[in-house]
Amino acid sequence: MENFFNYLSKPLPSDEVDVWFRVNNIIPEKLELYSDFSISLHTLILETYLGNSTERTETKIKLTPGDNLKHFEWCFGKVIDNFKKEGINFKKKGEHFDYFKNFFMDVYYNQSQENVKNNVKLFLTQLFNPKTPFSKSDLDMISVIYKNLDKNMTI
Repeated sequence: MENFFNYLSKPLPSDEVDVWFRVNNIIPEKLELYSDFSISLHTLILETYLGNSTERTETKIKLTPGDNLKHFEWCFGKVIDNFKKEGINFKKKGEHFDYFKNFFMDVYYNQSQENVKNNVKLFLTQLFNPKTPFSKSDLDMISVIYKNLDKNMTI
């Protein structure tokens, strides 16, 4: 149990983090780009989602899982189009799409706890912040996101 707790929360020394980044070919500038992609996707989802309002209104809109998927697909495509305008091209489908779809379905669309939904941006910001201490769990997640986006970025 202690090993699992350490994996999730024990900060690693900065020299171990540097070695991890070098071994996994993680370039700081690309990491910042992929952070921007992740946070842009979250921001667009948050600003355009119409379902599951906690406010009482006369007309309640209940979106289906299919509606949520369509919303995610639209947001993902819009973020890719926005990056394309800056000369940065990502494929529209691939492991990166699947990863983010599963992530946002779990922590946003299908999440019943408002505090989890409200802390996604903080989580992503801290996850990608090189000044924040990293746990092994953080490094694994960063590596997966980095490799998925890197593999699906086109020239």
